[in-house]
Amino acid sequence: MEATKEQRQEIISTLELYANGARKGNSKETAMAFAETATMSWSENGKLKSVPIQDMFKIIDEHGPFKVTYEISSLKIAKDAALVAIESEFDQNRYTDMFTMVKTSEGWKILSKVYHLK
Repeated sequence: MEATKEQRQEIISTLELYANGARKGNSKETAMAFAETATMSWSENGKLKSVPIQDMFKIIDEHGPFKVTYEISSLKIAKDAALVAIESEFDQNRYTDMFTMVKTSEGWKILSKVYHLK
């Protein structure tokens, strides 16, 4: 199901927390986009890697501000659950990021981030 304009804007607000925290080198803002139990996963040399999202927060804090841009390439929603894909750049690195999201009383939260480094 396609997202309504309002749902899309709410999801963009969550994505902006993710991106703006990295832009500022401040994981506290980025963390507001994620559920406490969120994970980050990727394939490295054909092997699955999966870590708590707090590992990404450490990278943001250690690196400092990133130059971040992104564009939503796909957004599917089923009431309070969503699948979102973005094409992003963090400094010179280009990614495809895929997020599973759920709507809570606090707004949309990212439950998992799976990425591919291009």
